[in-house]
Amino acid sequence: MKIDIIGDVHGCYEELRKLTIKLGYDWSTGLPVHPEERKLGFVGDLTDRGHHSLQTISMVHSLFQNNSVYYVPGNHCNKLYRYFLGNNVKILHGLETTVAELSALTEKERNRYRDMFIELYEQSPLYQVLDEGRLILAHAGIKEELIGKKTNRVKTFVLYGDITGEKNEDGTPVRKDWAREYKGDAWIVYGHTPVKEARFVNRTANIDTGAVFGGKLSALKYPEMEVISVPSSMPFVEEKFRG
Repeated sequence: MKIDIIGDVHGCYEELRKLTIKLGYDWSTGLPVHPEERKLGFVGDLTDRGHHSLQTISMVHSLFQNNSVYYVPGNHCNKLYRYFLGNNVKILHGLETTVAELSALTEKERNRYRDMFIELYEQSPLYQVLDEGRLILAHAGIKEELIGKKTNRVKTFVLYGDITGEKNEDGTPVRKDWAREYKGDAWIVYGHTPVKEARFVNRTANIDTGAVFGGKLSALKYPEMEVISVPSSMPFVEEKFRG
């Protein structure tokens, strides 16, 4: 299995396109196709905050229809899904940029994106166990004892991380560093928490290098375990990075 796993895109479509080209994907069909039959993987948070969330949805959905992508949802994906279902969600923390894009469209076009995203979300697992159990994709990670389970605790963990119930000064949840305690044999590749450089701890890799906050958009080549990145075009926001 050869897969290029990309960190949180957050609507940074131009960076996504540049990264896939750097990884050797050909766009002549309108979608990224690798000559060596490598597939793309996404660890969630496709949308919000960046300028091109809808293009990102459309591309990943097309790859999904072709059975040529591995995708797991992130917390922003979950919120957008609930928004599309008509639930009462707060249009904050980046969702407002995706809603603004949708608001500029006709009702028919809005419904088209809604149907695309709902299909992608509902037909994708909360986390992916790949390569005969040697590789796991989970947006915010997963503890070893939760692998193989599908409880509400698992859902909360893979979407939000190892949250304590406490809040930071900025209102974001306090997250424990679960990766330091991980002792499993499978590689867990995740995002969710922006870091300036891809972070390897035990057999875990955080590849969210904060593209939407002016860092980089990064991919982890598996099984090579090589990180490939492109710089972000967004303004750099130092306080959003954990290291």
